[in-house]
Amino acid sequence: MMFRFETHDPETYRRKARLISLAMAGQLLVFGLLFSQLLVYAFGSSIWLNALGVLLGLIATSLIFAALKERPWMSEVRYVWQLKGNLSQVSGYLGALREAVEQGNNSALHLLTFYHQGMAQLAELNGRTLDDDGELLAERLKVRQRRAERGLPERVEGFDPQDLQAFKKS
Repeated sequence: MMFRFETHDPETYRRKARLISLAMAGQLLVFGLLFSQLLVYAFGSSIWLNALGVLLGLIATSLIFAALKERPWMSEVRYVWQLKGNLSQVSGYLGALREAVEQGNNSALHLLTFYHQGMAQLAELNGRTLDDDGELLAERLKVRQRRAERGLPERVEGFDPQDLQAFKKS
């Protein structure tokens, strides 16, 4: 499935991500304690019953979260998860992509552009900068120059995971 870049307000994303993280941690705490207490009350005191209660709390929290993740108010957080997943997928092929770019492969250049564009957006959404990694900055500049030399636009619209299939090692 094609991933397309979206524009999201960094402050809104960070606020929602903090709120959702706190809510999930609180929910896990409450469910873990509740299940542990119920198990201890029903079967007696045991470290294993307490651990099982925490595990059941984790499962309940995960199920509730899975049910809520498609809600409209989760759009920014869901987008960042998808972005991170796609960046992770591309990062597994960085060596092969860099080699292919050196050999003039436009598809590899597109994927490397997606990687750098996605990393920059992720840093912006998280309120960080990428200025501290000299190698990454040099590579990003090199990718921009190659795109300009080939008459390609500086930015890409998104990423299709199928494009990575050509770079899989046999």
